Amino acid sequence: MTERSSRTRRLLGRLVTGHGGPDARFGARLLAGTALTALAAVPFSLALVLVESHWAPLHRLDQGVAERLHRSALDHPAWVQVLDLLTHVAWGPATMRILVAGVVVWLLWRRAFRLAAWAAVTAIAGGLVGLLVKNVVERARPHLPDPVAHAPGFSFPSGHSMTAVTSCAVLLLVLLPLVPRAWRPLPWVLAAVAVVGVGYTRVALGVHWVSDVLGGWLLGLAVVTATTLAFEAWRGDVGRSRTTPAEGLEPEITTDDPEPAVNSAGGKLR
Repeated sequence: MTERSSRTRRLLGRLVTGHGGPDARFGARLLAGTALTALAAVPFSLALVLVESHWAPLHRLDQGVAERLHRSALDHPAWVQVLDLLTHVAWGPATMRILVAGVVVWLLWRRAFRLAAWAAVTAIAGGLVGLLVKNVVERARPHLPDPVAHAPGFSFPSGHSMTAVTSCAVLLLVLLPLVPRAWRPLPWVLAAVAVVGVGYTRVALGVHWVSDVLGGWLLGLAVVTATTLAFEAWRGDVGRSRTTPAEGLEPEITTDDPEPAVNSAGGKLR
């Protein structure tokens, strides 16, 4: 028991001091990036809600769009069924999370452990940060006459919209290297359709305001940015070049050895 406690203390010490090699620094950066994103999200979300509450143009936008789409939904019940299918099945959070989980399992099988950690942390952090902000802001959902759909919990930010951003980002940045260059615009288009489509379904069904959707997109983007910067820093530690979103996070995923072992000094082990 004493030996286990000693190992734990040594590991924590390496994470804090940065002397645990690139993998330890990568883990520390992931945790720090997630924590900073969570801290930044709370005041950002509170400020945004205050703007929504007092700035008349945004309030009119929220109210006007919600009422127009609600009237359209009442006039087209078949379209409501389509929206419900899209928001809960095709682009639903459960579907997105299953896809991300499948990618994580595949990455572990490919022995791309750092990329798997990035994907898992990005998805989990997105869900936790979104839940935290919802419970801090406590914004009520729209109250419309003859509602066509119901949703539990608070309204800001839209969890569906945030999950769509983080999940599509994970799928894109992991799998893009496997797509031929000539076809790479297609996944970006599909991801954009999914993200925008989720936002539209949430407002059209009357369970979110437009500003809820925008908040979910922005917060999801913040989480992805924070964890991606941590991953890029790890690549720099082990001597790999930085990548662009068009290349994916780890172009080496197409090779037989996507993440070769590294020593504590940051160099590759032969």
